[in-house]
Amino acid sequence: MWESINWKENSKGILFAALIGLASILIAKVSPSVLNSVMWALFIGVALRNLAKIPANWESGIAFASAKMLELSIVFLAFGIDYGQIASLGYGSFIGISITVTLVLLATFYMAKKFNCPTNTGLLVGFGTAICGSSAIAALSPSLKNGEKEDVAIAMAVVNLIGTLGMLILPFVLVRFLWTDAEMGFLVGASLHSVGNVAGAGFALGKEAGDIAITVKLARVALLTPGLFLMNYLGNRQSGLGQKARFQLPWYLIGFLLISVLHSFLSIPVEIAKSASYTGNVILTIAMAGIGLKVSFKKLLQAGKRGLRFGMVIFAIQILLLLGIMEIGKWF
Repeated sequence: MWESINWKENSKGILFAALIGLASILIAKVSPSVLNSVMWALFIGVALRNLAKIPANWESGIAFASAKMLELSIVFLAFGIDYGQIASLGYGSFIGISITVTLVLLATFYMAKKFNCPTNTGLLVGFGTAICGSSAIAALSPSLKNGEKEDVAIAMAVVNLIGTLGMLILPFVLVRFLWTDAEMGFLVGASLHSVGNVAGAGFALGKEAGDIAITVKLARVALLTPGLFLMNYLGNRQSGLGQKARFQLPWYLIGFLLISVLHSFLSIPVEIAKSASYTGNVILTIAMAGIGLKVSFKKLLQAGKRGLRFGMVIFAIQILLLLGIMEIGKWF
C-alpha cells in the first residue's frame, strides 16, 4: 500500500496539509474547548480551498493526506479505547447503553435514505451521534463506499453543533425534573456527542453527575469497535456481497481492533498509550486539513441543511430511547 506511493510527487500537498494541521493544534490551545484542533483544521482547509487558488501539483498530496493519513490515524486512536470502563459501569447500565447504541445505529442505517441525506452524510452523522462524535466519524468514513469529502465535513459540523447545543441546554432542562444525580449523569453521558460535551454538561449538574456522565461516556466510546463491525456488516450486506465478504474489514480497522483489545487487557505503560493517542490526534488533524482542502463550500451549504435535520431527528430518537430504558430500569 505505502510502498507504491510517489512521495516526491505528493510531498508539497502533504506538507501543506501538515502545516494547516499544526497551526490548528496551536490555535486550539487558545480557543474555546468546543473548537478542537480537528474542527479548526477542517474549517481552515475549507476556507483555503474556496478562497484561494491551490496549485494543481499539490492535489495528489492533499488527496493522500485526506485518505491514507485518515486511515493511519484510526490505528493510533485505538490507544484511547479501554474496555475496562465497561466493568466499572455495571452490567445493567452497560446493557442499557448497548441497546440504545444498537438501535440508534439501526435507525441511522435505515432512515438515512428516507431523509434524502446525500451519499454517506446520514450514516456518519448517526454514527457520530451514537458513539463519540468526530472520532467515530473519522473511524467509519474510510470504509464507506461512494463517499465524498463533503460527507465528513458536514457530519463533523453537525455533530459538533448539536453536541454543543446539547451541552448548553440539557443541564437547564434536567434540573427541572426530580431526578437523582446518577440519573442525570447517565442521560448526559449516554446522549451527548463528545467527551468535552459530556464533561461540560455533567459537571454543570454537580460533581457526582459529572463523574457518572464521564464513566458512561467512556463505556460508550468502548462500543466504537462493535459499532464499526455492525455498520460495515450492514453496508456490505446491502451491497450484495457474499456471507464471508460481509465480515471482511480493511487493514486499519483490524489494527484498531487488535490495539484496542491489547490496550484494554494488557499493561501498556500510560506514557506510551498517551503518546500514541496524541500522535493519532495529530495525524487525524492533518487528515482533516486534507479533507477540508477538497471540500466545495457550495456543496457544503447545499447538503448541510439535510444533514442537520437528520442529526436532530437521530439525537431526539436517542434521547427518547434512553428515557424509555431508564423507565424500564426502575422496574428491576
